[in-house]
Amino acid sequence: MDKNEVFSGIKKEGVVVVIRGESVDQALKTVDACYKGGIKFIEVTFTVPHADVIISTLCEKYKGTDMVVGAGSVLDPETARAAILAGAQFIFSPCYSEETVRLCNRYAVAVVPGIFSPTEAVKALEMGVTVVKLFPGDVATPTGLKAIKGPLPQLDIMPTGGVSLGNVEDWFKAGAVAVGAGSFVTKGAKKGDFEEVEKTARELVEKVRNIKR
Repeated sequence: MDKNEVFSGIKKEGVVVVIRGESVDQALKTVDACYKGGIKFIEVTFTVPHADVIISTLCEKYKGTDMVVGAGSVLDPETARAAILAGAQFIFSPCYSEETVRLCNRYAVAVVPGIFSPTEAVKALEMGVTVVKLFPGDVATPTGLKAIKGPLPQLDIMPTGGVSLGNVEDWFKAGAVAVGAGSFVTKGAKKGDFEEVEKTARELVEKVRNIKR
């Protein structure tokens, strides 16, 4: 899948689930539950121990399926390159790093840098970035996203942080092309309740599909 297909898929599905965990096993089980719930785009953060191992394991396990695995919490080009070598098909960052964007462009890998201001957004656009990540979303709020879209209507924004079943519609109404969902989807994993993870993932997928109709 090339980077244009990745971006098209993210916009079509409207949801990327952020995977954090205390171990490789917990992270893998969380991803399995999300996939059963209908999630097709998974962001494995580099705050998880052995994130590169998780990415490569998932890429092998879900090879030939519609699962798309990427890396998150990527702060620098060195980490981005490690993620790409492990098989990551997209790179997400909580911050704007020109060096990371350059590296991803060099290898034609989809990159979504984090922004929180129009200044950072314009810098990303000038580097050829297609989609930016508004982070932290719980601070920006849908109102903040809408305000940024005002002078930058051409900007595709994906908020992450603070997204929930209760406000996901507000994000899309404000102009989001997709949302990054984390702890509210995966919280069941902390107590080993992966059925809860699957159930919440399915509820989110269904709600976003209804919103995007």
